[in-house]
Amino acid sequence: MLKRKLPPNHPGFILKEMFIEERDLTITEVAKGLGMARANLSAIVNGHTGISPELAIKLSVAFGNTPQFWVNLQNNYELWHAEQKVDRTSIQHFYKKSA
Repeated sequence: MLKRKLPPNHPGFILKEMFIEERDLTITEVAKGLGMARANLSAIVNGHTGISPELAIKLSVAFGNTPQFWVNLQNNYELWHAEQKVDRTSIQHFYKKSA
């Protein structure tokens, strides 16, 4: 697996920069349009909370993309951070390496 040194952007950063600010929207407007509390959306765009599958569906409807787009952003972010934490040297292998 190719290891990236720089972490991927938090999906909330992408939501804020590429979808909210690009359209001259406010957090309040988007939160209302998504049917969620402004504080919850603010926590996401500030990188304190992730994007749930339910929110991914709402965002896909609101911005015309797919839920998978948002889920992939979140998964890539979480996986990168997990890769930094896991000590692979202490894990037992249960497969045979090819000769």
